[in-house]
Amino acid sequence: MIDKLGTAGVAGAVLLFAGLALVAWSAPIVAVGLALVLAGTGLVVKGLATSLMRQFGFA
Repeated sequence: MIDKLGTAGVAGAVLLFAGLALVAWSAPIVAVGLALVLAGTGLVVKGLATSLMRQFGFA
């Protein structure tokens, strides 16, 4: 999976988790909410990308 993300993707994931850890350190309840929002956004983007790829015949 790391080879598919590339360097920018790995750096983005590290920054995402570091930011979430920083929020969790100061406000754990807010961090849980942010984690749920990020997970939901990821699932929506995955669904849209899969649908678009299927429409063009790639999946």
